[in-house]
Amino acid sequence: MATTETSVAVLAIEDAALQQEGDRAHVRLRSELGIGSFGIMAVRQAKAGERVIGEHDELGPGANRHEELYVVLQGSTTFTVDGEEIDAPQGTAVFVRDPASKRASVANEDGTIVLAIGGRPGEPFKVAPFEALAELFPLYNAKDYEGSERVIEEMLAEYPGNALALYNLACVQSLQGKGEDAIVSLREAVDAWPKFKENAAADEDFAAIKDDPRFAALVA
Repeated sequence: MATTETSVAVLAIEDAALQQEGDRAHVRLRSELGIGSFGIMAVRQAKAGERVIGEHDELGPGANRHEELYVVLQGSTTFTVDGEEIDAPQGTAVFVRDPASKRASVANEDGTIVLAIGGRPGEPFKVAPFEALAELFPLYNAKDYEGSERVIEEMLAEYPGNALALYNLACVQSLQGKGEDAIVSLREAVDAWPKFKENAAADEDFAAIKDDPRFAALVA
């Protein structure tokens, strides 16, 4: 990234893959460029036939319930929004107004890049919970569970009761042998977002507490 001491920041999307998932890369434009007034990111898919935008809505515990605009910067993709297929070659803009709408897209060409911009009408911008947890995952992958717990606690101070944060907190507490704390955090996560029962039942992070009857009751 090239920046100056003025109001200008420049970032080459092709050279800025910040989170790689196989052939798919997320470019965190908002945080990289220091944007504070709206949410924005780009997704690059190297291979045709593979997903660009994973299926999701904007209602879950990691989301902001915002409107979302997608712009195809390079290549071509097919969106599916609430079951409707939309062909989107380079230069196409697809606006998903309803946060409850399920949306996803698949690349039709190698090297497809889609820009995503989001916000809630009439409200000041606030970082989505999933983005607020971005520092967690490198620590978790490095098995720094104490550091992971600190990041989550800081996020919870800003988003009290957030189910995504509480679920991840339960995971790292279990991995540290803090079984009692993990049960409490998982109970709060499941109470806030019952779908986490299914995640927890299959999550190896809870191996240390899976024989606890309280865990069995939570995931039943």
